[in-house]
Amino acid sequence: MSLEKNIQTVKDFFAAIGRSDRDALLSLVADDIEWIIPGKDWPLAGTHRGHVGLTDLLETASKSIETSTEPREFVAQGDRVLVVGFARGRIKATNKTFEDDWVFAITVRDGKLTSIREYVDTQALALAARIEAPHAARSSNT
Repeated sequence: MSLEKNIQTVKDFFAAIGRSDRDALLSLVADDIEWIIPGKDWPLAGTHRGHVGLTDLLETASKSIETSTEPREFVAQGDRVLVVGFARGRIKATNKTFEDDWVFAITVRDGKLTSIREYVDTQALALAARIEAPHAARSSNT
């Protein structure tokens, strides 16, 4: 496919995310897609594979996070599209907000996304997801 078609496929993917259109999203990704979200200590981190993995990721996202994501730049070479963007959101469990500058490295083959690797601010997301422990009660014997 041409670079322009690959970029358009990726733009369509982000548009489907923005309108929470699961069917459109699944139609744009390969059956064996692999989506890697780095980090730990936040709900979306991990490797998500196939349509089942993507569906599970979307379910987890809708239950745990509110976010607006803004892809700002698309750079393509061969079957790769790099997307530079910004997200602002809130982790529902903690009610903490975050801001995140990110890059997605996406592979597009035969008009379908086959892999997504996110490069995100894992610290900002983990901090927003962290539930603070209550302060220990002081002993009345001191």
